Amino acid sequence: MSKIPVYLMPGLASSAAIFERIVLPEDKFEIHLLEWEIPLDHESLTDYAKRISAKVIHKNPVLIGVSFGGILVQEMAKYVEARKVIIISSVRCNSEFPRRLKIAKTTKAYKLIPMSLFANIESLAKFSFGEKVNQRLKLYEKFLSVRDIRYLNWAVEQVILWDRAVIDENVIHIHGDADDVFPIKYIKNCIIVKGGTHIMILNKYKWLNENLPSIILGVKKQSKTLL
Repeated sequence: MSKIPVYLMPGLASSAAIFERIVLPEDKFEIHLLEWEIPLDHESLTDYAKRISAKVIHKNPVLIGVSFGGILVQEMAKYVEARKVIIISSVRCNSEFPRRLKIAKTTKAYKLIPMSLFANIESLAKFSFGEKVNQRLKLYEKFLSVRDIRYLNWAVEQVILWDRAVIDENVIHIHGDADDVFPIKYIKNCIIVKGGTHIMILNKYKWLNENLPSIILGVKKQSKTLL
């Protein structure tokens, strides 16, 4: 039996290093890491997703994305015939956004944010991982490697203006009940990880390593249940 290819897409501004603690059984799965690229001028999220999809060279892969990476892999699924699409610490449609992001879309306030501020690792860590980040900034400096201003401007706009209004029920959603970026109260149906924050890819990796194989293989069903 051939191994199942699993492609991992990191969150906004993050490198694939955030997946370094994710280990799947090597006899069943083959992990492939995707990275963010600088967007082309006036490139839409749809076109960007198509461009990144070209890096998926295996048939029938599993696509797993974290946060903004979760939004991206859902768009990539238009161009990749995926075995499964799994998102972690993300959303399946724009109605799951918290109120502040909806207001930002209506008022276009996000255009007033000087992205040059996020060259500072502490600001970027809070922006990408949420307000509850601790002081382990050296650790975050390792993971938050994409600080190009053009990318940050583009990425923030693509998140806020994401136009998917209807949930794809085939997308499997894993979410922490302590996520302060996408609070659980706005999420409609998911596998809930108790104590999971927006950075649970880093600090709940043991749960993910234990449960991802069965989720990928379809043993564990998605439900609104604490695990």
